[in-house]
Amino acid sequence: MSQVFGVETEYGISVYGEGPASGLHPMHWSNLLVRTYGESAGVQRWDYDTENPLVDARGFTVPRDIAHPDQLTDDDSMANLVLTNGARFYVDHAHPEYSGPEVTSARDAVLFDAAGDRIVLAAARAASQRLGQEIRIHKNNTDGKGASYGTHENYLLQRSTPFHRIVVQFSGFLVSRQPLSGAGRVGIGQHSQTAGFQITQRADFFESEVGLETTLNRPIINTRDEPHADNRKHRRLHVIAGDANRSEYAGWLKIGTAGLTLAAIEADLVGDGVRLAGPVAAMRAVSHDLDCRVLLPLADGREVTALDLQEIYADAVERLITERPEQLAHPDEARLLLDEWRLTLDALRDDPARLADRLDWVAKWSLMESYRQRDALAWDHPKLALIDLQYTDVDPARSLYAALVRKGRMRRLLTDPEIDDAMVNPPTDTRAYFRGRCMAQYPQSVVAAAWDSLIVEVPQRRTLLRIPMLDPLRGTKSHVGAQLDAHADMGSLVIALEL
Repeated sequence: MSQVFGVETEYGISVYGEGPASGLHPMHWSNLLVRTYGESAGVQRWDYDTENPLVDARGFTVPRDIAHPDQLTDDDSMANLVLTNGARFYVDHAHPEYSGPEVTSARDAVLFDAAGDRIVLAAARAASQRLGQEIRIHKNNTDGKGASYGTHENYLLQRSTPFHRIVVQFSGFLVSRQPLSGAGRVGIGQHSQTAGFQITQRADFFESEVGLETTLNRPIINTRDEPHADNRKHRRLHVIAGDANRSEYAGWLKIGTAGLTLAAIEADLVGDGVRLAGPVAAMRAVSHDLDCRVLLPLADGREVTALDLQEIYADAVERLITERPEQLAHPDEARLLLDEWRLTLDALRDDPARLADRLDWVAKWSLMESYRQRDALAWDHPKLALIDLQYTDVDPARSLYAALVRKGRMRRLLTDPEIDDAMVNPPTDTRAYFRGRCMAQYPQSVVAAAWDSLIVEVPQRRTLLRIPMLDPLRGTKSHVGAQLDAHADMGSLVIALEL
């Protein structure tokens, strides 16, 4: 049984220098950025007909006339691209957003997310030339002044798994994983009203345990029921409670451990003893505790640390790997993830500073501490806020993360050539392969695209053809690669595939 993942990132955007763009809303900068990239990538329309962002997993649909405008993500007035690597690059409200293609391994999720960083950087450089002002892109989640924007993870689940079980058993995982996956942040509170440093960028912005919204009253468990697959078989868990990672290792742990934990929950190996008494308060308490020792009350009256709670989940995953390896698409990666998960928890207990070469928040904190000790800086000093921002810059010439990589002070999982390849070529083991190859070979024939379909124009047909792609594990290289190689035009491919 293959797991299917996806990562989508909203990037921070700003314009430097004097010029006409300085007074515009960031939405205009983002539109220019995506449209400029589209001139070389091929502009296509996103097909919203198969989507409804207002369907709730709890069994109801929010009426469109009472929904908050931020919930209406099916807006075709914004720039939208479908890329040859199977990804989507578009404008979400005021931010450029890159949604990576569907993948089946945590490593591939990190790979295509890293490709997204380079795509957005290339787009920013092209748009800057046209604008005559410099556009800068940051892979972060808050401006430090009250605004927050998301990095969302997507996990395909079985529809037969009760959603209540996911709420009860997974919210504790999301709260307690912060020391492994947090990106670090200067400032406490949504508006950074208190000086200090915390583990995550997003924790202070969550206000409920369960809900449909993503930009207001943010929930730890998001209930959007939009599977982008056969909704009789699947649901997509849309996880908004996570940070944008620069560290490849931290991103791999974040996605890999979450995917394995969800597999263990689906296999009914976790149980309800992990439920927190107050998940929202616990979310903030964990993020504010750099020693990772704060006690979290559970619903059954016990108290545990975040690291102890993570161990409970790791134990469940170990049972899954040992007893039901047939449920894992990549058992070798699963075993490696479990081993690294436990080693990371041990290091966090002993001394988090040992992880400065792997975890974003520790790397960032270590940089700031060196400046604080050298220059006697308080946590509200502007220089520390600048370090926070520069760490997340996607331009290697300015990025402090990239500087650490060049000095050999950050552990990597990927190589630069494979990231460059992932910018243009899709994964081979999901339907993203078919989508990406069609965009590369037949761009003039693809009228619109969605995650679960393509709309194409075929000369011998009088109407447009919608090609359904409800199964994320069909349309792979082994499934359609030979036909794509053999047919130079969409018309002959459609005949060969008997569509």
